[in-house]
Formats: sequence, structure tokens, C-alpha cells
Amino acid sequence: MSAPLPDLLPAPDAAIAAPMRKKAPGRASSLRMWLPLGFLVLLAAACFIWPQIYPVPKPVGGSILEAGLPPLSPGHILGTDPNGNDVLSRILYGGQVSFEVGFSVTVIGLVIGGLLGMAAGYWRGITDTSIMRVLDVLIAFPALVLALAIAEGLGPSELHVIWALAIFSIPATGRIARSNTLAIREQDFMLAARLSGTRGRHIILRHVIPNILPQLMTFALLGFGIVIILEGALSFLGLGIPLPEPSWGSMIAQGQQVLSATPEQALIPSAFLFATVVSLNVLGDALRERWGVR
Repeated sequence: MSAPLPDLLPAPDAAIAAPMRKKAPGRASSLRMWLPLGFLVLLAAACFIWPQIYPVPKPVGGSILEAGLPPLSPGHILGTDPNGNDVLSRILYGGQVSFEVGFSVTVIGLVIGGLLGMAAGYWRGITDTSIMRVLDVLIAFPALVLALAIAEGLGPSELHVIWALAIFSIPATGRIARSNTLAIREQDFMLAARLSGTRGRHIILRHVIPNILPQLMTFALLGFGIVIILEGALSFLGLGIPLPEPSWGSMIAQGQQVLSATPEQALIPSAFLFATVVSLNVLGDALRERWGVR
């Protein structure tokens, strides 16, 4: 009697599940995650909720008689700008712009770039070649130069800034999604799913997305910070949020003109921009370490 043939395919449960190894979070790792997360949550709440429940001065239309007041002035905790506008109010409303632009660009990049990258990595062939050539052309341009060209052509507005920066975000996210899809495409659980007759789109939804989502999320957090910097750069150059609407970048540009007399006009928005970007980067690194993302 012949010996039984060995199983060529893994057991269904083992084939379908491709668990990621997660490191047990230590105290230092937890602090690295929760401190920046707490700061970002508090800052977002202050920007979006505080003006709705607590009366703050309008960010535009200030009195020229109150121009250039120093911090801790009565009624103006952070002082006023050269046009008499309350600095704290402009910081809060400028933060709304930064979070809205960063979130919108990140979501657009994750959805469009992620789908294109997964399609290229999974189906390969002409699909891979066509998608990647387009993404390579877009990513070949320096991000700020491309954003400047698009913003100059469309004109300054928040919506135009979002689409100008999304053009940079889509190819970067697409390349990350493709490389991670290629890394798992030939693993046993993917082979078992294909041999079982599962359709390609169902494999992507059930197996590819859950396995590459941690990599995309950590990359998205790092990209979120870059987007905020680029939005600030566009506003600094006058191609982002149109004046007199508040933006951290335009506030820095305005403060630069009076830097010797009142340096806090540029330092305060710079500090908020710096703290936000650093918090996003630290949070992204902490999540990458916790999820074991390489």
C-alpha cells in the first residue's frame, strides 16, 4: 500500500490568515505613541471645537488701533499681528486649514494611490507597466516645484492646494502599495486563495489590504507632516490660502517682515508648525515599531 501523499497546500485556516508579528509595547514605546497622539488630538480639538464653544476674536478684520500688541495683552493672549488681528484666533483657524489640507491629501493619496499600487502589484503585466510609468512621470518632478506650478495655474485657494499636493501624494503612496503587494503576492496564503478560485478583487479586499494597511498608515502619517509643510510653503509664497484668510505659512511670511521688531509674529506659527510635524513623525515611527513594519 502506497504511502499517503503529503499536503501540498497549507491548511485553510493557516492559508487564509497571515498574521503580522507585533512587538509587545514597552513603556517607552507607549509614551512615544501616546504623547504625540495626545498633543495632536488636543490641537485638533482646540482648532475645530474651541472657536465653536468659546468666543474668540475673528481671525480677520481686526482694528489697526490694536496692531502689534505683545503676547499676554488684555483680550489677546498671543498678541495681535500688524493688521490688528488676534494671533491666537489666526493660529486656531490656520490650524484648521493645515489639518483639512493634510487629511484630504492623505486620504486622496491612500485611496487612489493605494488602489493603483495594489492593482499594479497584484495583476502585474501590462497593468503594472502602464500604471507605474504614469506614476514614475509624476514622481520624477520635485514635489514643491510641481505643487507650485499647479497652484500658480489654478490660483490660490484651499481646494486648489489640496489637488496640487494630492498629485504628489498619489504616486508616492502608489509605489509603497505596489512594493508591499509584490512582497505578499507569492506567499502561501495568497497562492491558496488563488487556487481556491477566489476572484482577484476579493483577494485584494480580504488579504492584500489587511496585510499592507499598517505600512500604508505609517507612511501616511509621515506624509501628513510633509503635506502640512508644503501647504505652509505654498502659503508662504502667496500661492496657497489667499490672504487675508489665516494660514500658518502666510503668518510666518507676514511675521518675517517685522522679524527684528516683533519676532514672535513669525516664531509662534513656526512653533505650532514644527510641533505638529514632529508629533506626526514621532507617532508614525512609534506605530511602525509597534506593528513591526520594516
